Amino acid sequence: MKFVLDILLLLPLLILFSLESFVKLFIPKKRKSVSGEIVLITGAGHGIGRQTAYEFAKLKSKLVLWDINKHGIEETAAECRRLGAQAHPFVVDCSNREDIYSSAKKVKAEIGDVSILVNNAGVVYTSDLFATQDPQIEKTFEVNVLAHFWTTKAFLPAMMKNNHGHIVTVASAGGHTVVPFLLAYCSSKFAAVGFHRALTDELAALERTGVKTTCLCPNFINTGFIKNPSTSLGPTLEPEQVVNKLMNGILTEEKMIFVPSSIRFLMILERILPERFLALVKRKLNVKFDAVIGYKKKE
Repeated sequence: MKFVLDILLLLPLLILFSLESFVKLFIPKKRKSVSGEIVLITGAGHGIGRQTAYEFAKLKSKLVLWDINKHGIEETAAECRRLGAQAHPFVVDCSNREDIYSSAKKVKAEIGDVSILVNNAGVVYTSDLFATQDPQIEKTFEVNVLAHFWTTKAFLPAMMKNNHGHIVTVASAGGHTVVPFLLAYCSSKFAAVGFHRALTDELAALERTGVKTTCLCPNFINTGFIKNPSTSLGPTLEPEQVVNKLMNGILTEEKMIFVPSSIRFLMILERILPERFLALVKRKLNVKFDAVIGYKKKE
């Protein structure tokens, strides 16, 4: 009973903070400078990671680029240098904890303390539970969420010491709502979103308010990982479009970014709609892509 009374006493603050949030919608947010910051991006050899590297290069950050693909990471580094930034490529397997830790030591010794960490590397297997092989499930979690723990443990201490830094989690709309035949992927992205939210609260509890966090949750992106995706939410997103939203979110220190923004509204609906009506809404969304189905119905 006391808890309920305490909450009721907070209602005036709820009204005040809601009005404040509404007013802020019409005030342009100040963008911070990242010039000279050491930015480490995982999965920087292609797609979102590559485009993010290019945008940081234009802002004169110092780039540390990780990817398992040597050719891809060297191409990204070359373009970043052409854009006028320092770029240091490292071939790193983000499914391997020891490779992450040893590469992190090299980065700190040879380049310095990372102040912006973009955990972008990810894998996806489009198949039902039965067609998804055990090693594929393990790798999905190793890359999509466990790697975030290892990289953050490696680079966060310096950020906390200086009370300055930024941890960016590239998750997915699939970290908030589920899609059939992406069971391992959605599960790992739910974990990545949870990682972001828990880390955000933990930094606040430790009074490290200078270390910021941002989580990106986009819909299908045209990177080639998922074949022939479509949904009534709109056309498949282009990497440049998503990175534009991501960079704006990082520079204005936004905590959660949905692309398109309508996904945020759908998340609210999912929490309040009756289950049967929600099933109809999901049918209307008409999410489709090529997938391998291992389950065979009995004739």
